[in-house]
Amino acid sequence: MSEAVAHAPKKEKEGIGVFIKETRAELDKTTFPDKEEVRNTTLVVIVSVIFFGLYLFVADYIWVYLLDGLSWLINKIAGI
Repeated sequence: MSEAVAHAPKKEKEGIGVFIKETRAELDKTTFPDKEEVRNTTLVVIVSVIFFGLYLFVADYIWVYLLDGLSWLINKIAGI
């Protein structure tokens, strides 16, 4: 049964020079955002974080208020 297992063909080893050459070729294909695009996307992220932080704060505050009210009501009904 062990003869039926297929082995992957071995790759030839390439030197560090080929690796560096291919890495530089890939970096030449890469485009980086300009200063204005980085500033705009950073502003969007900061505004989004502030908005969702405030939203979660308010939602948590309301949830705690409702649960405290429910707890008070249950205690009042139970006579505790």
